[in-house]
Amino acid sequence: MKSTTSVLLSLMMFMEYFIWGSWYVTMSTYMATNLHSSGIQIGAAYSALAIATMISPFIVGLIADRFFAAQRIMGVLHLLGAVLLFLATAVTMNGPFYWIILIYSLLYMPTIALSNSIAFNQMRDPGKEFPWIRVFGTLGWIVAGLLIGKMQWEKTGQTGNTFYLAAAASALLGTISFFLPHTPPKAASSQASAAKALGTDAFVLFKNNAYLVFFIAAILVCIPLSFYYGFANAFLNEIGVQGAASKMILGQISEGVFILAIPFLFNRIGVKNMLLMGMVAWILRYLCFAYGNIDANLWMLYAGIILHGVCYDFFFVTGYMYTEKKAGAAIKNAAQGLFTFATYGLGMFIGTWFSGFVVDNYKTTAGHNWTKIWYVPAYIAMGVLVYFILFFREKRLAANSQATA
Repeated sequence: MKSTTSVLLSLMMFMEYFIWGSWYVTMSTYMATNLHSSGIQIGAAYSALAIATMISPFIVGLIADRFFAAQRIMGVLHLLGAVLLFLATAVTMNGPFYWIILIYSLLYMPTIALSNSIAFNQMRDPGKEFPWIRVFGTLGWIVAGLLIGKMQWEKTGQTGNTFYLAAAASALLGTISFFLPHTPPKAASSQASAAKALGTDAFVLFKNNAYLVFFIAAILVCIPLSFYYGFANAFLNEIGVQGAASKMILGQISEGVFILAIPFLFNRIGVKNMLLMGMVAWILRYLCFAYGNIDANLWMLYAGIILHGVCYDFFFVTGYMYTEKKAGAAIKNAAQGLFTFATYGLGMFIGTWFSGFVVDNYKTTAGHNWTKIWYVPAYIAMGVLVYFILFFREKRLAANSQATA
């Protein structure tokens, strides 16, 4: 790959996730501060991204990458997205705000697949080259959090600036996209269907009892995940943590560190043990949040944030690898699409709504009873853990071979 191409792709990934990290992490704080939103309304706004995750495979698989060059459609989507992010700060009611976030999410989520497609199209050896490009996406999310924390926008009544920042970045990436390496559309005559876009070819995996148990557990564990994504920033700000967004990037740093351990552990301790470690980490995280404070137990808040690496990598990244191993080459893409649809789509949709109801149920005159709120995802994670221990039976996956149950 040419050095200029590598720089452009790295910049693309940096901006792609800088945009997401700019508005997504602090949206709960923005809504509570500016729109006086309830927990249900905040949960609904976060569910917009889950809805978009379920719909975006159809946008990309059936329309975008079959009739338009990937870099051009991505440019148009980001430019339109910039307008919507700017408009999000102009509304003062929760109803219009929700619809703006939903429409924006429907524009943004397809760009993740498009950016990956643009990158892969330029690589001779994606297995070696893609991680070095994708890591700039994690860096972009981290920089966004550091910048927002440094500017103290969460606590100075300037929370709308996070949307202005995301809008400016989206406009910039939209412009840059037209100068990215050309990625031609797939032939319009190529076979495509709604079923293929959804990944129904991978339903054959459900004949394997071990994978079915794992798949159900993956959907259920998205409920605790939704509590973190939707309300961790609001929680930290409410209890008085300074620069909460910048401190939360420790979770992304942790994610980057622990992901390096997965290739070494996957074939050594077995997929079941890795998944169990991920679920135990979810329980520990929420217990840390339940008992943490800004005084003697400040360390527990940091521990809860840093555990994100184990929570996410050891369950979801391991889950993607496990899915690929079980699927094999023939239905690999369909299986990954189905797993994404079920977790970041269906699972997160359920979780975002449920977490909103829970947060509202423990609202107090002084704010919220966060200890009781964090007990709920901890208990759910415990339930998933017990279910997984009782019913998951899988032979250890041998290196470079498919496993059979």
